[in-house]
Amino acid sequence: MRTPLSTEHSNGVQPDGNTRTGGLPVTGLSPTGKPELHREDESALPLRIGPQGILDFRGTPGSDIWLSYPCNATVVVAGLPGSGKSTLLHRWSPAATIIDPRATRTAHEARMPSWLPYAVYRPWTRLQHMRWTHRAIRRPGPLLIHDCGSRAWMRRWLARSTQHAARPLHMVILDVGPQEALSGQQARQRFASQRVFSVHQRGLMKLLSDLDRTGLLADLGLTSMVLFDRDSRERAAQVRFGVLSPLVLPKASVSDSRTGSADLRETAGEVR
Repeated sequence: MRTPLSTEHSNGVQPDGNTRTGGLPVTGLSPTGKPELHREDESALPLRIGPQGILDFRGTPGSDIWLSYPCNATVVVAGLPGSGKSTLLHRWSPAATIIDPRATRTAHEARMPSWLPYAVYRPWTRLQHMRWTHRAIRRPGPLLIHDCGSRAWMRRWLARSTQHAARPLHMVILDVGPQEALSGQQARQRFASQRVFSVHQRGLMKLLSDLDRTGLLADLGLTSMVLFDRDSRERAAQVRFGVLSPLVLPKASVSDSRTGSADLRETAGEVR
């Protein structure tokens, strides 16, 4: 089981010498529970972390959070439509190239007649987006990818693509709950249909329900997964890309095998 994060042992090493990840019990898209409080004398300092394994900040109070990744990392920012992915990526945009499917859609809409429904050319737009993403992954430099994270086939494709490019793959999930996500759509005047929203909601709930399953990260081809809720996402103030990662997951880690990810899942690294 993952235990709540605390700056007392935020490098992942506990008094008993073992490593733990942070977080609350998994309850789907609306986690509950009381977090362990940070020490008062450290509450104003940013928590600087090089994510490894599963780090769960849902329900945890504290100071700003700075995430640090290798300079060749690909980081997928996932969540329901309206959960705040675009806002977070805009905040992090100075650090890396951003791959956003809306940019591809906007470019295609500009070329198409206004009377033509988007559904007609959606498959071509998605194909072009995947080509754009694939080219970006093959080029050097850090990447931030905007994706709902709910589609298993897309997660598998990203895992294969980053492995072939010898890039570590990380994921950040904004688990804000469906009501907050719908409110976000209303505030931004960007709406997903009820059918699309429900599909993404089911996909994310299935992914989150597997958080405590041994082998999850290896199956997904991930080096780390960081979870934020509505409050903690506002503290995700900064992301940095720097040191090359020595870790490149083997190809077997994205197969149907269920073995061999315990060490990844139980490790949290902090950079001070």
